[in-house]
Amino acid sequence: MIEAHALTKRYGERTAVTELSFTVRPGVVTGFLGPNGAGKSTTMRMILGLDAPTSGWVRVNGKEYARHRAPLYEVGAMLEARAVHTGRSAYHHLLALAATTGIPRRRVEEVIDIVGLREVAHKRAGGFSLGMGQRLGIASALLGDPATLVLDEPVNGLDPEGIRWIRTLLKDLAAQGRTVLLSSHLMSEMALTAEHLVVIGRGRLMADMTVADFVKGAGGSVRVRTDEADRLRRLLAAPGVAVTSERSEVLEVTGLSSDRIGRTAADAGIALAELTPQQASLEEAFMEMTRDAVEYQAPVREREGQPA
Repeated sequence: MIEAHALTKRYGERTAVTELSFTVRPGVVTGFLGPNGAGKSTTMRMILGLDAPTSGWVRVNGKEYARHRAPLYEVGAMLEARAVHTGRSAYHHLLALAATTGIPRRRVEEVIDIVGLREVAHKRAGGFSLGMGQRLGIASALLGDPATLVLDEPVNGLDPEGIRWIRTLLKDLAAQGRTVLLSSHLMSEMALTAEHLVVIGRGRLMADMTVADFVKGAGGSVRVRTDEADRLRRLLAAPGVAVTSERSEVLEVTGLSSDRIGRTAADAGIALAELTPQQASLEEAFMEMTRDAVEYQAPVREREGQPA
């Protein structure tokens, strides 16, 4: 378990994280989301004892990271997958890590097989592709068979097979009762992997809830297709209701449930060819929540082809 309480970090006059409190529980994959500059990397560094909080505290499995006698057995981390000696082979990189904590040689062999690096285990890490480097970083995190994992962008550079592999691996590790904290910018993959989310913006907590509740909170729309779209639009008009249309026979309605729209159409004798609730995606929900928390915003074009 990871527990953060009123976590604050300042660098001179700049505050990177402010009064941040959350808990990452075992048994589920928790996604850690935020725009660039939100404070995710700083928070993960504080979890791992690489940066000291200005105030507040963070504990892993009931202790501060520095107080663990054998940290690799407690916490496996990957913040920068390519932070390896480029002249060493994958095998010798892992063997050197194992030797510092008393991890047996057989565990090195095990994690090499787990991450699929057996064929290149004795090749220099400096010649690895980005995806192979990611696998080596994940192997390093798994080396001590830890109860807690903290991974920053683990799918970066992986091909589709590799992405599916890491998704399955993380879910299996969580199912074993481990604590898994995962940071990623790939919202589509986070939606498939994580069950819970911690979202921060400008160093402050914005959401701490299940993925399902996060997406549900963003609302959605209802797609309606009918030959009498104009008449139905007039009947649906009300405060808080928005009706848009890209095609003459199709309406996108927000602010009303599909049941309410269906009843209104039936009462007016309007035949519907389609009545489909459209749930917001995780990416749409994230963009909506963090819209005012991004460092830089690109200008929005009103029409396709119009200069910004």
